[in-house]
Amino acid sequence: MHLEHLNVLACPACHGTLECDQSVADPPGGVLTEGNLSCAACGQQYPVVAGVPRFVPRENYASGFGLEWTKHARTQYDSYSGIPASEERFFRQTGWPRDMRGELILEVGSGSGRFTEQAAKAGATVVSLDYSYAVDANYASNGARKNVLIVQADVFAMPFRPQSFDRLFCFGMLQHTPSPARAFAALPIVLKPGGALCADIYRASLLRTVLLTKYWVRPFTRRMNPDRLYALVQRWVDFMWPVANLIRRLPKGHGINWRLLVADYSPLGLKGQILKEWSYLDTFDMLAPRYDRPATRRTFQRWGEQANLRDVDAHHAPHGVVMRARMPP
Repeated sequence: MHLEHLNVLACPACHGTLECDQSVADPPGGVLTEGNLSCAACGQQYPVVAGVPRFVPRENYASGFGLEWTKHARTQYDSYSGIPASEERFFRQTGWPRDMRGELILEVGSGSGRFTEQAAKAGATVVSLDYSYAVDANYASNGARKNVLIVQADVFAMPFRPQSFDRLFCFGMLQHTPSPARAFAALPIVLKPGGALCADIYRASLLRTVLLTKYWVRPFTRRMNPDRLYALVQRWVDFMWPVANLIRRLPKGHGINWRLLVADYSPLGLKGQILKEWSYLDTFDMLAPRYDRPATRRTFQRWGEQANLRDVDAHHAPHGVVMRARMPP
């Protein structure tokens, strides 16, 4: 972490000021790779490991995501896939400008950092949080940027003071928490008055939940060892790939493949080995998470209104339900 970002952090237990250990108070280049942060108020200590402040144990219920994003650290980056999928989704979903210099943005649920990169390119200072050790993959890709701070922390006890951020986005995370409603309620607290929020969640419906194959299989897979499950997913995708190639030629054939537990992103323009890598990644992502709790558009809208947000707009989108809203001025 760049020590100039230390003032962004606060003790998650008491919101006290965090200080760097004297032994590493002046690291080379101002970058702290290993050390400890101490709370001046309550004395709690938090380690910095491999450049990332850690406010939770490395292994936790989201460890499957850590494995996923370690194996696929660059798979969904536009520079690797050759298509602007991350850039287009980030700016279309948020509706934010492409120049956000001078702003402080919080990303909750970073994964390997595909959207961290997009927000950082817009010139903002980006604080990127994830519960899993996917932060290590994010740090490898984005940690050297002077306008990026990456932390491993819990959405239910975030290491920031209230009303700290100009903008906040949370993509692909809420449904994978023990309580999506409580996780969402934690987000507006750290936004400044007038700050902008954009979040999404899987969509709950008869077609997308009750009739979706993954929910029939997940009771058997969600508590499996992640390494074992990933190996099984690879074998399944490899076995089904010739059939999936034929099915995707049919009208809406990619949807059939999803129901056969072969994630299919061919509509994005992906082909060949890149398409197969995305299939490994998202087939595992369907089956591995401990929690998968979607919500309806009305429920998501209600959460925003209950948080006293303004201009709440929850609408259906390809990735589920997306909300845009603002804190009251």
